Amino acid sequence: MFYYLLKYVLLGPLLRLVFRPRIEGLENVPATGAAIVAGNHLSFSDHFLMPAILKRRITFLAKAEYFTGPGLKGRLTAFFFRSAGQIPVDRSGKEAGQAAIREGLGVLAKDELLGIYPEGTRSHDGRLYKGKVGVAVMALKAGVPVVPCAMIGTFEAQPPGKVIPNIHPVAIRFGKPLDFSRYDGMENEKAVLRAVTDEIMYAILSLSEQEYVDQYAAVAKAEQAAEKKERRFPRAPLS
Repeated sequence: MFYYLLKYVLLGPLLRLVFRPRIEGLENVPATGAAIVAGNHLSFSDHFLMPAILKRRITFLAKAEYFTGPGLKGRLTAFFFRSAGQIPVDRSGKEAGQAAIREGLGVLAKDELLGIYPEGTRSHDGRLYKGKVGVAVMALKAGVPVVPCAMIGTFEAQPPGKVIPNIHPVAIRFGKPLDFSRYDGMENEKAVLRAVTDEIMYAILSLSEQEYVDQYAAVAKAEQAAEKKERRFPRAPLS
């Protein structure tokens, strides 16, 4: 109930008014049945803009940190995400990834839409990073189509660390559903999972026209943080 209150009364109309998103390819999202919507992830506002314009309800796998934050802000954020039907995902290890896949498959088993960001985290610099294979596992195990989606302009509207969004043109593009039925029964083949994931990422890239980086976003973020630390606290030269 709270999901639809947000969508049609509290948040949806405000988002449409502020961002005035241009929507392309909405007809590519199936009107019924299970499907995965796989998109790039540029901004915190992505979580709300896509659901606001979709005709169907969509459930996202959201990082667990949104549900465990401290203080009043943390409690409000957790309440908001839970009330909106979002599923917390622990990203700390392999077993956590398996739990996320089980949760996602549960959504698909109910013939619902599942939203996922294959990069695993927000882009810190606006580029598109290598996708993780969890999206491929779910697509093959559930036997559902994957609709690629590109958020455009949300990085400029609300870059990392920005609380109040800028007024900036935003577009949301949906590509034609990708059918992976040719890989039935091969969801345990690593090469197949990588090929399916790369095909999904290429479809997102074609829609978003971002620069692509063949590296996981989390790794790139860690390397960038290490470089900043090294610049601030350079190592003393060996004597």
